[in-house]
Amino acid sequence: MRTGLLAKKLGMTRIFRDDGTHVPVTVLHLDHVQVVAARTVEKDGYNAVQLGWGKAKVKNVSKPNKGHFAKAKVEPKAKLVEFRVAQDALLEPGATLSAAHFVVGQKVDVCGTTKGKGFAGSMKRWNFSGLEASHGVSVSHRSHGSTGNRQDPGKTFKNKKMAGHLGVERVTTLNLEVAAVDADKGLLMIEGAVPGARGGYVLVRDAIKRARPADAPYPAALAG
Repeated sequence: MRTGLLAKKLGMTRIFRDDGTHVPVTVLHLDHVQVVAARTVEKDGYNAVQLGWGKAKVKNVSKPNKGHFAKAKVEPKAKLVEFRVAQDALLEPGATLSAAHFVVGQKVDVCGTTKGKGFAGSMKRWNFSGLEASHGVSVSHRSHGSTGNRQDPGKTFKNKKMAGHLGVERVTTLNLEVAAVDADKGLLMIEGAVPGARGGYVLVRDAIKRARPADAPYPAALAG
């Protein structure tokens, strides 16, 4: 198990294949994705790699984090994440990862935070059908109807599907295909849509339900 990559979602576009067909893709950007720290079983109880994306203004970084980045000899990062890895896939702090970490045609899992949609009714939030348009229904066509039983049990159970806050959830989409890779510009193009809004951070890792391609670099593809 090797590390994944931290990227920022730029938006969606399309690319054309050699046969003229076009494929909708989501463009992900890697901006100086570097290893900030390595977690080991001996010291931390597990093996992992901590990655940082982009650059942050020094004035916006706390004193503990300034020391953390100084120890790794990297510039302050805008975003930090960890990926669990195997013992032989640990990387040295300061190493910069490349978009060539993934190969075209490879299946990946992409994790992001979905768009927030505020307070939503049951029809939008849970795809309820709503009440009938007539037959005595008045002013409650989009309501969710009854939420409980009678005196027994005399309450509404926890986790009942009702109106409430929708979105801003961590969602992972499985088995998306890498459509194109531009290592020079630090771009990954993933076929189809991925969770989150433009400008949001996403985690891209090898698909857990598919075998890693033989030509995928192990333990990682490093830049320069």
